[in-house]
Formats: sequence, structure tokens, C-alpha cells
Amino acid sequence: MYFNEIHIISYVIVGVIGMLVGQFMDWCRLRLIDYKNIFSKEFFTDYLKSCKPKYIMMTIIALAYILLLYRFSYSLTTLKYMFLIPMLIIAFQIDLKLQIIPNRLTLTIFELGLIFTFAGVLLNVNVGINLFINNMFGMLVGGGIFLLITLIGGLIAGKEAMGFGDVKLMGAMGLFFSWVDMILISVMAFLFAAIVSVGVLILKRKKMDEYIPFGPFIVAGALISIYTPFNTLINVLFTIFSLGMNHM
Repeated sequence: MYFNEIHIISYVIVGVIGMLVGQFMDWCRLRLIDYKNIFSKEFFTDYLKSCKPKYIMMTIIALAYILLLYRFSYSLTTLKYMFLIPMLIIAFQIDLKLQIIPNRLTLTIFELGLIFTFAGVLLNVNVGINLFINNMFGMLVGGGIFLLITLIGGLIAGKEAMGFGDVKLMGAMGLFFSWVDMILISVMAFLFAAIVSVGVLILKRKKMDEYIPFGPFIVAGALISIYTPFNTLINVLFTIFSLGMNHM
């Protein structure tokens, strides 16, 4: 049986891999929070003996991997997102809880981004050169937008508009996306942040001067960008910001 010209066994295999990765993510999150090495014998001697299955995360990553295979088939794009998505979700969890994005996590995203960028160049030189240029611009645009906002916000408000962890995350992510994608991710992140901030203030969960972590909004924007066709995303955003007037 085939779905989108891919045998169902392939979906089962990537789903199982996703479940294993989902469980391993819990270990990674705990180690990053404690600033400890992820690859350690303690994973076998301590963690596996006492941990409980993280069924929700295992299911989420399994479904994420299956959808990646369905959307991008057997490709380098599928593989690179199989690495990126778990790291983004870990960044989401840590930033939401502790309002930090570990440098080790951001550096790993950056390193893997470079590896996949150069792999794309080697696999297809003609297309790879354009990929390399796009990813370099993606890194500069993603990190540059947020660095500029941080600096301007600091000058106007006298304090950081957002953490430098967000700037570094956007820069590292740029190696996985084109510069146009990074602009769309930025727009979506600010849109989600505005909606959530208004909702939080209305519900009086936070005060006006309290910090709301921005990393989760970046991650949400990136995930939507991965799974949504570019033209569809453009049309939806244009409809939102034009208040539906483009359909009149």
C-alpha cells in the first residue's frame, strides 16, 4: 500500500524512529537545563532505569516525522527537518519554563545547519549554490531582524526588547530556511506574540511590564513554515493583514 508514492512500511519506520526520538528528547531537555553533556553513560545507567515513557511527545514526534515524509518524500529536506524539529520543540519547552534558550542547543542547530547546507551543495552543485546563498542570507536576515529589534528596543525602553537567545536561535535557524522564509517566520512569530500577549493581559495572567518568552512563538512560526506550502502561507498572511479585503 502506498501513500503519495511512499510505501506504508516507510511511514511505520519513520514513525517508530520518531517515538524513540520523542523519548530521547526528554533526556536532552533535562541535560541542557542542567548544563550537562547529552551523550553520557548516565543515560543508560540512570535515566533508562527510572524514566517513564513520554507518550505525548513520542506521539507528536512520530506524527511530525510521518508528515515530513509525506510532504517531502525521501529527500535531504526530510532528513534535515527530522533533526531540526526536535531541537525546536526542546527550545520551546525550555524557554517557556525557564525563559532561556541554551547556547549549546543553538550552537547544535547552527552546526547541523552548516552540515546540511554543504551537503546540499555537494549533492547538486547547480542547485546547491543557490541553496547556500539562500541559507546564508537566511541566517543574516533571521538574526539581523531580531538583533535590530533588540538594539532599538534597548535604546527606546532602556531594557532588552527580547533576549539574545532569540537572536541566536533565529540566526541558527536561517541555515535551514531561505531568507524569505525567515521573514515569514518573523511575521508569524510577532503575530502570535501579539495575540497571546493581548489574551494574557485581558485574563490578567501577567502585568504590562512582565516578560513573555518569545522563543515559543519563533518555534511555532518555524513549524508552520515547514508544513505549509509557501503560496498558501503567503495568501493566509496577506488575508489576515489586509483584513480579508484582498478577496473583495
